[in-house]
Amino acid sequence: MNKLLILSSFLLLSISSMAQYSGTAPKDTLVGDQMINAIEQSLNLYYAEYSSSENYDSIISALNYEASDMPEFDDSIYCARLSVMNEMSPFQLECNEQTLSTIRFFVKKRRGFARVVLGRSKIYFDMFEEKLAEHGLPIELKYLAVIESGLRPQVKSRAGALGLWQFMYRTGKMYGLKENSYVDERMDPELATDAACRYLKKLYGIYNDWNLALAAYNAGPGNVNKAIRRSGNKLTYWEVRPFLPRETQGYVPNFIAAAYLLTYHAEHNIIPAEADVQYYQLDTMCLTKGVHFESISKVLGIELEEVKRLNPIYKRGYIPYSEGQYCVTLPLEQIGQLVSLQDSLYQEEMDTYIQPKPRVVNNTQSTTKPTTSGSYNYHKVRSRETLGVIASRYGMSVRELQRINGLNSTRIYVGQRLKVKQGTGTVTATNKTPAATKKYYSVRSGDTFGKIAQRHRLSQSQLKRLNPRINIERLRIGQKIRVR
Repeated sequence: MNKLLILSSFLLLSISSMAQYSGTAPKDTLVGDQMINAIEQSLNLYYAEYSSSENYDSIISALNYEASDMPEFDDSIYCARLSVMNEMSPFQLECNEQTLSTIRFFVKKRRGFARVVLGRSKIYFDMFEEKLAEHGLPIELKYLAVIESGLRPQVKSRAGALGLWQFMYRTGKMYGLKENSYVDERMDPELATDAACRYLKKLYGIYNDWNLALAAYNAGPGNVNKAIRRSGNKLTYWEVRPFLPRETQGYVPNFIAAAYLLTYHAEHNIIPAEADVQYYQLDTMCLTKGVHFESISKVLGIELEEVKRLNPIYKRGYIPYSEGQYCVTLPLEQIGQLVSLQDSLYQEEMDTYIQPKPRVVNNTQSTTKPTTSGSYNYHKVRSRETLGVIASRYGMSVRELQRINGLNSTRIYVGQRLKVKQGTGTVTATNKTPAATKKYYSVRSGDTFGKIAQRHRLSQSQLKRLNPRINIERLRIGQKIRVR
């Protein structure tokens, strides 16, 4: 929540300063939910501007590439670009036959990999750079996680190495990464990155050569020490390389090739995959009780896979309680909703996992309260509402709301009428609220129906309901799509 609080405070101070400057007493026009919505909109605009600041589109346009072009360059060009990178790096990014051969291979055969990794980098690279700078390490070390894991925090090697930085259990434990039945901190992006920084700093302190430090990260210091002895006590990677294990002989050339291709991806007509969320759009909420991922998914009305993807540290889809130690990570807007729905979250957890209510199956007579339409009011679903939000408003649990409406999942759509408890919540006010203002989006180049739905936080089925007459397979630039 720290990021949201800091930016919110900044916005409020700005408003206060403008009011003092004008010399008139300010009148609050934004209160409660309106104020939160205004802050969130400001944040979203800021993040959109931040994420669009890259210039790869202009480079590709200037080079006049077609979508199918796969440009390659003369070796002298590759060497010149490595030389430019060397000017800004303490690494020895040498241009020799080994590195050139690997770069040529990456340029031809690793284009898809580069595109996917560039998309994933939006979540991790800013955090990597922050941690590397904190430890006084070269920024280029962020590319090490690319060749280790492909920026997948849950990937596990055949040898048992795990996480973005591929820590073995023993090495992870040496650097403070804990593991229990529910949690493996090797899969925690921030904790593992901090541990990797400390480990790499230690290795560089031993060898005083970044390429040898990378070799030791891959093969272990013991194997590097043996190779140094066999080389006649040489002290640079390229002199020691012939005596290293075969995999490690290719490790540094792979690192250099990955660093090159991700730096010059636009020149090779590689467009990053679209990122669902960026690092600065994420926030955390620490829990006061143990909670399953399924409970969070139900209360917020989001896909279970999204919760799993953003919280890789938890092995069994359960966040145990431990005095502020374990938190859930989600986009800022969803963390804001979860803070407001804490009671509903813990009630959902209680109803589903701790004290599940037995189902009463009786076709002739029910032992519960009457379920006729006269016992309920109705709520019309509005844009951005979830079952969790609606249940909280009427003093109900998500499970109860699903039961009385015959829902098998948490999926709902704008305009849907749901039964809610009579005499609770703000039923009258809700029913009298005018329908949300319609909002439209103009189709742009490269848009698909799925991308538009994702961009506006809708499922494709929800977007279809808003646009029943549109052929989703034949969108045209400039076409108006209703998104609210």
